[in-house]
Amino acid sequence: MAFTPENIAAANKNGIEALLTLANTAFASTERLAALNLNTARSLLEDSVANTKSLLGAKDVQDIVSLQSGFVQPAIEKVVAYSRSVYEIVSQTQEELSKVVEAQVGEVNKAVTSTLDQAAKQAPAGSDVAVAAVKSAIAAANSAYDSIAKATKQAVELAEANVNAATSATVRAVGAASTTAKKKAAA
Repeated sequence: MAFTPENIAAANKNGIEALLTLANTAFASTERLAALNLNTARSLLEDSVANTKSLLGAKDVQDIVSLQSGFVQPAIEKVVAYSRSVYEIVSQTQEELSKVVEAQVGEVNKAVTSTLDQAAKQAPAGSDVAVAAVKSAIAAANSAYDSIAKATKQAVELAEANVNAATSATVRAVGAASTTAKKKAAA
């Protein structure tokens, strides 16, 4: 790959396109988080009003305790759903950003390899050992990058599975505690 004005312009265009993709991804993610937060706030307000009306209609302390214990399970489920939604948005954004970075790394690797090939063709005799060493170093770096990317993906998947398991366990535990509290209040 020669350093011609066309090649430099193409590289600049690719870089700008990558930056625009990154910016659009960030804006879309921010927009989704803002919408989620607004919807969650609206839902919390509606639930608070409904819960307050229910409590105001209670006839005695036992009704109040029973109503309050009934509010816990739905609230926990909504918190868990909110957390899952945030996690999903962040995970999707991270995945999209990783794709852009991987594509850029691939383009840089192609350009470097092409430049090395051109240099090798024009290099003096005996320099092919140095070119081979540089290519080997690039291949090793790419292999390390791929390994790190795979390990990171596996770690994220494991963390997601653990979060889902912990979330489910928490919801079940709160549900069981809520049921126990209702039985005690009724007794």
